[in-house]
Amino acid sequence: QVQLVESGGGLVQPGGSLRLSCAASGFTLAGASIAWFRRAPGKEREGVACIHDRDGSTLYADSVQGRFTISRDSAKNTVYLQMNNMKPEDTAVYYCAANRRGWLLALWQRQQADSWGLGTQVTVSS
Repeated sequence: QVQLVESGGGLVQPGGSLRLSCAASGFTLAGASIAWFRRAPGKEREGVACIHDRDGSTLYADSVQGRFTISRDSAKNTVYLQMNNMKPEDTAVYYCAANRRGWLLALWQRQQADSWGLGTQVTVSS
């Protein structure tokens, strides 16, 4: 069964950190592009960060640049999102998605993905 499973969400205070994981099963992330998206209440889903597995190139939303880092562990078939210095506006459901053809810009700009996870809630509040 092909699926992506997110984990690591939760409640964190402003300025705190969380690390999200996106584990793939049923397919390999090798050569794929993987992205994190988020949807805040009342807002559209937006891209947060994206990585191309083969060359490690990354893209970030301006709002998270310098605070969030996307990385992958090929041996574990998992992609991570390290979130530091978090802000209340980071509160959202976070989803990971994969474009198995490796089309980074298609995934980032048009959300063209073969697989989506179910999401994990992240809440930043004091």
